[in-house]
Amino acid sequence: QVQLVESGGGLVQAGGSLRLSCAASGSIFSINAMGWYRQVPGKQRELVATIISGGSTNYADSVKGRFTVSRDSAKNTVYLQMNSLKPEDTAVYYCYLDDPWVGDYWGQGTQVTVSS
Repeated sequence: QVQLVESGGGLVQAGGSLRLSCAASGSIFSINAMGWYRQVPGKQRELVATIISGGSTNYADSVKGRFTVSRDSAKNTVYLQMNSLKPEDTAVYYCYLDDPWVGDYWGQGTQVTVSS
């Protein structure tokens, strides 16, 4: 069993910053990628940022230049540094892990609320 534990969400004013963390533990065979999605009520979950095992990153256009995804491979932990936050960034943020031998694992989600 694999567990992803997220932390770092909360309430922040527009223009502020937050840092999300996600620590993976358990029977992980291999990690192809880790990253973050977000979801607001009534909408589909959308990709925010991902980091592949070789270190390549990918971002949604809406967060490019403001968010940075990084990973500590030794700790199986992925981070999302969010700067210049906007009210439209308000969502539940979900961490995920792609194990090519098993499939995707998801965290429980952490709420990020940006006030105007």
